[in-house]
Amino acid sequence: MTLKLSQIQEILNTKRAEFTAFSQETRQLLQQYRHALTHISAQGEPDLLKRLEAISTDRGASLLESLGKANHGVIPFKLTWQNREQSLSWVRDRLTGITTFAVDGSQIYPGKDLSIPVALVQIGWFENLHLPTGGYEKDVMVDILTPRDLQAGHSGEPVDRRVNMRRFQLETQRLVEYMQAHAHAEDCLVFLDGSLVATFAEAFDAKGRQFYVECLLDLLRTSEACRVPLIAYIDTSYAQDLTVMLRSVFELPESNSIHDAQLLNKFMEWGDRTPVFLCERTGILEDYREQRHQIAFTYLKTTREGLPARLEMPVWMVEANIIDRVLDWVRGEVIIGSGYPYVIETADQTAVLQADDRQAFYRILQDWAENQGLDLRFSRKMVSKVRRR
Repeated sequence: MTLKLSQIQEILNTKRAEFTAFSQETRQLLQQYRHALTHISAQGEPDLLKRLEAISTDRGASLLESLGKANHGVIPFKLTWQNREQSLSWVRDRLTGITTFAVDGSQIYPGKDLSIPVALVQIGWFENLHLPTGGYEKDVMVDILTPRDLQAGHSGEPVDRRVNMRRFQLETQRLVEYMQAHAHAEDCLVFLDGSLVATFAEAFDAKGRQFYVECLLDLLRTSEACRVPLIAYIDTSYAQDLTVMLRSVFELPESNSIHDAQLLNKFMEWGDRTPVFLCERTGILEDYREQRHQIAFTYLKTTREGLPARLEMPVWMVEANIIDRVLDWVRGEVIIGSGYPYVIETADQTAVLQADDRQAFYRILQDWAENQGLDLRFSRKMVSKVRRR
């Protein structure tokens, strides 16, 4: 049956007061936090540094960059264009000869249609040389997870999580291999689609958390050793590092409904960014060993209507004074991609598995199992689909 829209409308009307109260409370808290942003400026920097120094734990973030150019926590970009051709001309000036690289992944999870658990993971990558003559590389790599890989039959960890872990491992390994092959390249930028801070893994057991931490430590260490710039791009971020910093420094009321991107958005125009901060989030970062205090972040306004994106990077990039140059490369990718980095978008398109790919995988698997004499049974529904296709 379809949804009864009249019932939905009626329920929403009865709960209107709850929604209104939440909105009013959030709006009032947001005003307090935004008022505190006035201290994220050259005038307020001495006071901010003094207050931060007095807080030893749970301060969320600290300054890595001078606030000399910032106002309300925002460094203006100050460039505008009359049309897309002008913006693309600016991109050519910044990105010509700069190689950008990104990896993404896709997967086919184990399902009830097969008698034996089996999964497929595919990663795809895109390398864009940004040369007038063209030149790029798209390719994929596939892996198949067996019952042993999936730890089928063991209690505890869901098999789908094992698939996600393998995908993440392959993605980060490919990024590491690329950086090692381009060590000390001053004209190269590598993108991670996601965060360098594995807060999402805090809900897992110790082994699962450590798995993700080790993958990300490998990325951070390789970027630092090879001196290859690395940008972790989070398009929709609910991080609260700046929010926690403001709350701790100025003793503001605690709020789980306010996040950094929401806080900053009112003061940002396209291309604007925040100063660079050190991520001092509590929790999983405590497992990052020597990289515990080596992840920096900034927020960059990449669309005119949406919230700013969060960009994370190794601290060595700040120390090497290459942030402005690298962020122009990111802006260039965003312009080409009309609001999202083109290199990440293309890697995603390269990696994605469609419904036809799923059916082809099952067809190959069925034929192979029959030839090998394996007792791999498909559901009647799946056999019917494979035969029809």
